Amino acid sequence: MKIKITLYILLVFISTRIFSQIRADIMPEDKNVYQPVDDPLVQQKLKNWQDLKFGLFMHWGTYSQWGIVESWSLCNEDKDFIKNNRQQALHPDYDQYKKNYKNLQRTFNPVGFDPQKWSKAAKDAGMRYVVFTTKHHDGFCMFDTQETDYKITSQKCPYHINPNADVTKAIFNTFRDEGFMIGSYFSKPDWNSEYFWWPYFATPDRNANYDPIKYPERWGKFKDFTYNQIKELMTGYGPIDILWLDGGWVNPSRNNQDIDMPKIAAMARKNQPGLIIVDRGQKGLFTNYLTPEQHIPDTPVPYPWESCITMGESWSYKPADNYKPAREIIHMLIDIVAKGGNLLLNIGPGPDGDFDPVIYDRLNEIGAWMQVNGEAIYNSEPISPYSDNNLRFTKGINGEMYVAYLIKEAEPIPTELQIKLIDGKTPEVVKILGRKDKPKYTADGNILTIKLSSGMISHLQNQPAFIIKIH
Repeated sequence: MKIKITLYILLVFISTRIFSQIRADIMPEDKNVYQPVDDPLVQQKLKNWQDLKFGLFMHWGTYSQWGIVESWSLCNEDKDFIKNNRQQALHPDYDQYKKNYKNLQRTFNPVGFDPQKWSKAAKDAGMRYVVFTTKHHDGFCMFDTQETDYKITSQKCPYHINPNADVTKAIFNTFRDEGFMIGSYFSKPDWNSEYFWWPYFATPDRNANYDPIKYPERWGKFKDFTYNQIKELMTGYGPIDILWLDGGWVNPSRNNQDIDMPKIAAMARKNQPGLIIVDRGQKGLFTNYLTPEQHIPDTPVPYPWESCITMGESWSYKPADNYKPAREIIHMLIDIVAKGGNLLLNIGPGPDGDFDPVIYDRLNEIGAWMQVNGEAIYNSEPISPYSDNNLRFTKGINGEMYVAYLIKEAEPIPTELQIKLIDGKTPEVVKILGRKDKPKYTADGNILTIKLSSGMISHLQNQPAFIIKIH
């Protein structure tokens, strides 16, 4: 079986120049899309972050006890969504529902929480940075804030007596000790704050339920509340690499919801020099990388970016969730990296403070593959043609070219690959990562033919993908 494919094997300086031109053709530099920050410390940290490629996202809060979507069941925007996420028999009306939801604080006791177990599983899977939900839209704080008692360290919460009650601190310290970059997710809207959802009015949607221009004093208190909470995270939780702000609808152009991002950013970077800031959904200097959600762009993106994608069907814990197979996750990672991005894979811890056992199985499978093939992932750069049917292409730090072949389930691996060499030079090394024996190959003009033996195919067939290294 023969599959003819095209691979442009270039010298490092040539490939860099051509890729720069291609990037400009794909998406011209436009401040309306992305505006680079001038701070050299931020630029360096962004480069370091881009080299990591694979991160862990965690959505965790009191909502895990009900096994429902995080926060959103409080928001009265979609009737069908609300119907599917509220048990009507237990919560006959909205006011009762909000009360019952808030009272989840009084039963939240995740005694199985073990950050060392999580960090080891993530590290073994090949993940190199973590982003944790310190506060989601519902306003419940998974850190020891002094701005509200709606937090895991409150005496109202049975877990407050646990030595790891400040789970944010425990997670950040533990993962940092394992060499991870640390990302602090923080929701700009806060549906528990009376300064955002004023009890005097109804709450028809996700926005502040009053006009900040009409009631500037109340909105000023919310701005102070938000600033102070972010300052707590930037000053009391060790070195932070990423401030990942969600709730992009809270911005000056949407119902005048201006929380003064320049002031917040200045404070945050004063305390955390080089801090990467991600103000999701916004354009400008406070969105240092883009975050397509549950989506992988069709083509390479010329800006720093990260696809945040769930391992299961839900961002938060759901009993018996349908978790993606390791093969699918590895294919997503390869595809994203070939297009110049990072994969932030989300896991929702359960109410007991642990992951579903299936999650550990998935992480083990991913880790076994990464152990063999990680050199084609970390520190790599995209290179044309990026993708071609089952193939994905990256360039290593020393100019090596990596061709990833995505093995589809029940689809045979071809016995021969033909690769067009644009410079016509015969490669010095052609090998398959993880194998001592090397495939036979011939070069005829600018065509490189790689032949896979039956033994190689038999060994590789059960893998999610294999990597050909060409130097």
